[in-house]
Amino acid sequence: MSVVNEQALVRITFDDILQNLRAYLQRVESGEAFVILKAGTPVAEIKPVAHTSKRLRPYGLCKGAFIVPDDFDAPLLEETLTGFEQ
Repeated sequence: MSVVNEQALVRITFDDILQNLRAYLQRVESGEAFVILKAGTPVAEIKPVAHTSKRLRPYGLCKGAFIVPDDFDAPLLEETLTGFEQ
């Protein structure tokens, strides 16, 4: 992954991270992102993990949106099968 807008991120050194790891992790948890420098060169980015919604989708969300035909699991027609084999 590349840094999209490196100037917008706070730049810190590797030594800063080692000396104040707990403080920097708390800042990351609050939403800050950092670029870690080694000898003045950016080598890594530390940022909060994007949280995905843990809310479950409701059962029957698409109820009534489509109808499964009675022959849904019936064998395909020969002409349909040959179309897949070409």
